[in-house]
Amino acid sequence: MRMAVSLDGFTAGPEQSVKNPLGVRGMDLMQWVFPLKVWREQMGMKGGETNESSQVLEDATTGIGATIMGRNMFGGHPGPWDAGKPWNGWWGENPPYHHPVFVLTHHRREPLKMQGGTTFFFVTDGIESALDQARKAAGGKDITLAGGAKACQQYLKAGLVDELWLHISPVLLGRGERLFDGVEDLKGLRLERTVAAPDVTHLKFAHRSN
Repeated sequence: MRMAVSLDGFTAGPEQSVKNPLGVRGMDLMQWVFPLKVWREQMGMKGGETNESSQVLEDATTGIGATIMGRNMFGGHPGPWDAGKPWNGWWGENPPYHHPVFVLTHHRREPLKMQGGTTFFFVTDGIESALDQARKAAGGKDITLAGGAKACQQYLKAGLVDELWLHISPVLLGRGERLFDGVEDLKGLRLERTVAAPDVTHLKFAHRSN
């Protein structure tokens, strides 16, 4: 699990919408990542810089075989899917995942196959089912939990997170989606690594082996 978060604990700002998926000022949480060469390469762009965040991003994204995300992270309108004009995600025809993605939702939908090897599967029977399906699809590789806040809260409360990266930006949002609402402990996750980088501090939590 890897999440960008503000100093006051928000992972998205208020008034989230299709035009503003991270809410008011939510994009402020991501300013550290956009200049990175490794991120730009993943998005199919050229150029960029290398700094202390580069290896962190590479470590957090290498060896991923499947992704889990909540309905809000996938995006679109609330409620049942619009059969006439279905929402296909924020990322265009070639999303940056390039592996199976399992979307938690209350509304059934057939799998959505995109370019570049990404297929979205819509899971209506809970977080454990999504995790079981992701494990099978990953084929022994890692599984990442991409958000949003409510999906992360469910997995944290259930003790189903083995590793947690927090990318803390030096901004205050004041309102929005709090990452740890209702989460009373980290279920054995302990701080393992701290990396200071331009415009962000990275914290890695994991289960200790002893």
